[in-house]
Amino acid sequence: MSTLTVAQVGFGVTTQDLGRPGLSDTGLGAAGAADRGAAALANRLVGNRPDAAVLEALLGSVTLRADAHVVAATAGAACPVEVERADGSVRGAASHEVLLLAPGDTLRIGTATVGLRAYVAVLGGFDVEPVLGSRSWDSLARLGPPPLTAGDVLPVGDARVSWPVVDAVPQPEQRWPGEPVVLDVTAGPRDDWFTDDWRAILTGQDHLVSADSDRVGVRTTAATPLVRAVTTELPSEGVETGSLQVPPEGFPVLFLADHPVTGGYPVVAVLTPRSVDRAAQLRPGDTVRFRIVD
Repeated sequence: MSTLTVAQVGFGVTTQDLGRPGLSDTGLGAAGAADRGAAALANRLVGNRPDAAVLEALLGSVTLRADAHVVAATAGAACPVEVERADGSVRGAASHEVLLLAPGDTLRIGTATVGLRAYVAVLGGFDVEPVLGSRSWDSLARLGPPPLTAGDVLPVGDARVSWPVVDAVPQPEQRWPGEPVVLDVTAGPRDDWFTDDWRAILTGQDHLVSADSDRVGVRTTAATPLVRAVTTELPSEGVETGSLQVPPEGFPVLFLADHPVTGGYPVVAVLTPRSVDRAAQLRPGDTVRFRIVD
């Protein structure tokens, strides 16, 4: 079996796939890749099925050494990429490019310049031990293959089942530094718990991403909070990925992949699936604008 050795880990790297859907009645969320679109693209680049396990690297910043011939690609956050050959020569590369690694080659993924989460896929997928049918690390439940550390050896699955059909794809259009990220939402199940002007408050101002954000959710602040019209307490009820839950201070929390399965604060709106992926790439200090769609 081919393997990759983790030579260096920067801000945090976990294995992720499509998660564990269907277990919310047991109190367990689906987890899985925070930016599902980027994870799927990385898998498509190397010729994998969509459910193959990838690495999710916070701000990129991970180095992997191959012990056999390996096909790899990165997607998601824009990161500098290079391959150091076994003879010491270095080849510049790029994200969203299919890379052929020979035994002894080292793949270096630098710190992301735009976005938060980069995804690394290898042909055959990362064949780590699944937990409850998934190779995803759930940071809230503390379940699944643990976050990677330097020295870990990652087995690669059977690479003979397919082969890449492209060499590279265009990198996603990058936004200018400081440019707001537009997130589309639909009205949520508890929008009537807020004053009639909640739409104007939500969409009429910039929202700032707080440093207190993670795979569970993205916290935001703004100049004007949302105001509750109903002041009674809401019994805990089920919540979905992409929910904009509003705690008492009035600033939405955007639930991501590792969110709890129930919540006691009203959900004013819900992100579209594409906007969930965008939200997964938000950094602390980024500016968000919400747009209500049908």
